[in-house]
Amino acid sequence: MAKLKIGVLISGRGSNLQALIDTCQAPDFPAEISLVLSNIPGVIGLERASQIGIPTATIDHTQFESRKKFDAEMTRVLEENDIKFVFLAGFMRLLSDPFVKRWHDRLVNIHPSLLPAFKGLNVHDRVIQEGARFSGCTVHFVRPALDDGPIIVQACVPVQQDDTPDTLAARVLEQEHIIYPIALKLISNGQVHVTGERAIIDDPIYPEKSLVNPTR
Repeated sequence: MAKLKIGVLISGRGSNLQALIDTCQAPDFPAEISLVLSNIPGVIGLERASQIGIPTATIDHTQFESRKKFDAEMTRVLEENDIKFVFLAGFMRLLSDPFVKRWHDRLVNIHPSLLPAFKGLNVHDRVIQEGARFSGCTVHFVRPALDDGPIIVQACVPVQQDDTPDTLAARVLEQEHIIYPIALKLISNGQVHVTGERAIIDDPIYPEKSLVNPTR
């Protein structure tokens, strides 16, 4: 059975990219990373991909007069490489509506909060300032609205009273590296279906316990 060809869009070091690379290394994994595309030349994420033979491309957004033209060039390159799904991994550009619509239900993002809470930037600082007891991360299909779209997988982490944005970010990032590969596997196996604006998972396995914070 042919593996699902995915493209990964990055703008930096690509730690979530590495999690996807590691997952796809398993011989029986149902997907392969066929292209890593960056909008910034020379970033570490491109090196991660090149070192193990994954094709890479750079499309410098500063060379385009509009976001739509830049996004159209990305689509051209992705389609030229026969990409079927696109995963965002630290891609620091807002996407135009035509691009999002072109890749409808085939464009996936990971966000460091429990969406729909705490959309946007400075998430960990805001979580701490609001006194939330839990935070986490979310893998979701992308929609034109910021950090919106059907939720595929989430992970939850407790917020500690002495947390800083950096310590909370590190705890959340560990979970990002777990759930992004889970989402990729579910999608590659054809287990994710969008109904309305909900992502429905075939044969999901649920956690056995709930979390309470603090416990006393």
